[in-house]
Amino acid sequence: MAEQLLKFADGEIITYSLERRQRRTVGLKITQNGLVIHAPRRISQSQLDDIILHKADWIRKKLASLHQHKIPAMQWQDSEQLLLLGSPITLALEHNARSKAVEYTTGVLQLAMPNIEDQTAVSHKVIQWYKKQALADFSRRLEIFSAKLGVSFKSLTLSNAKSRWGSCNSRKEIRLNWRLLQAPPHIINYVVCHELAHLKEMNHSAKFWATVANIYPDYKQAEKELKAWSPKLHAI
Repeated sequence: MAEQLLKFADGEIITYSLERRQRRTVGLKITQNGLVIHAPRRISQSQLDDIILHKADWIRKKLASLHQHKIPAMQWQDSEQLLLLGSPITLALEHNARSKAVEYTTGVLQLAMPNIEDQTAVSHKVIQWYKKQALADFSRRLEIFSAKLGVSFKSLTLSNAKSRWGSCNSRKEIRLNWRLLQAPPHIINYVVCHELAHLKEMNHSAKFWATVANIYPDYKQAEKELKAWSPKLHAI
């Protein structure tokens, strides 16, 4: 995604992320990182600016709400609260002359390392643990739901995207955001089913949603819940 600047009529300047896709309409949404716009590849920048300016009031209202409800930045220190499969877990840091493998017991993520005061080092180690668990967890769910849907996928890779939870391409390669491991299992299942459905319908047509409903009937509720959970999931 490319970062863009736009000046409103009153002189206020906003920054937004722009991604051009093979689509017919312009889509605007507010994520934890601000305004994200998906636009057709062929639309001119001046046309796009006009559309954004027309939505200025909506954008300002949503950005103000985002700022008001923004989740505080994670403090990578002892007793910090994290999330795993929708439940809170506690980060426990222990000073040790040698760095040890991360250990997880019910409700507690234990890190023993010499530089526990280095938040960057702590966050790196925790995130690496999340990614390892996510790869195993997502792989299992993909196998289960792909069998139910009668499709096969080529590969799974983890994503670090700021505004997308998953993607699937024509080569049957699926990408899922590792941060999803923090969400309740049924929300992870929804995202998995959503991406697998693209193996039958590489679009968001009525046929696509019918395919999703075939293996995940309550997808509309899960989609709403995912949006509500998003600020928490992006805290790290």
